[in-house]
Amino acid sequence: MAATAMDHDGGEVVTPGELLGNSLSLLAGRGAYADGRSVRASVTGHRRFVPPPPGSTDQRSTVEVVGHKAHGAVPQPGSVVIARVTKVMARMASADIVCVDSKAVKEKFTGMIRQQDVRATEIDKVDMYQSYRPGDIVRALLSLGDARAYYLSTAQNELGVVSAQSITGGTLVPISWTEMQCELTGQIEQRKVAKNHDVLQQQCVDQRCWFLMRASISRDAQAHVATG
Repeated sequence: MAATAMDHDGGEVVTPGELLGNSLSLLAGRGAYADGRSVRASVTGHRRFVPPPPGSTDQRSTVEVVGHKAHGAVPQPGSVVIARVTKVMARMASADIVCVDSKAVKEKFTGMIRQQDVRATEIDKVDMYQSYRPGDIVRALLSLGDARAYYLSTAQNELGVVSAQSITGGTLVPISWTEMQCELTGQIEQRKVAKNHDVLQQQCVDQRCWFLMRASISRDAQAHVATG
């Protein structure tokens, strides 16, 4: 039986980045995007197929994702995000996405910055431990994603660390593209520093986004004092 606009494909729930079908046979509708020959979900919701209009020269059905209940921002490829680094490993760093295109998120979205996505030059020489530390706030570009995690890139001048605390708990101030200095001790730490880091508040026009970012920094500082 032909699909109708109310078909939900068995009520199946899909998540951002999940494969919906092949772009050779399907068009990407709302809540979906084309990724090469694949069509993927950009939001969480129910997959739905809409048949082509009568007489249309393109006989491909349109796949949509509907019924998304979250009212906060949802990461999509091409979005500029603000994220808080949670863990650093030899080949990648993980981070919790706080804001998407200046809007706060209301669900948990995990991002990953791979070694090859830290910077655009001398990729083979990237040291993840000298690029990011847990608690750092970074500005990154979302490239790809699936139901488990989103891939983030800081391989542009304006992307990278925008706010950070030193190992002694002081605020770090950028002094070069690769170094930040503690305001309290003068100690220098290595980072992949974002250009124009001071425009972060202007980017976080959503006040909840700004509050969440500042709150995460405050928690880190308090934790350092408690354990210091």
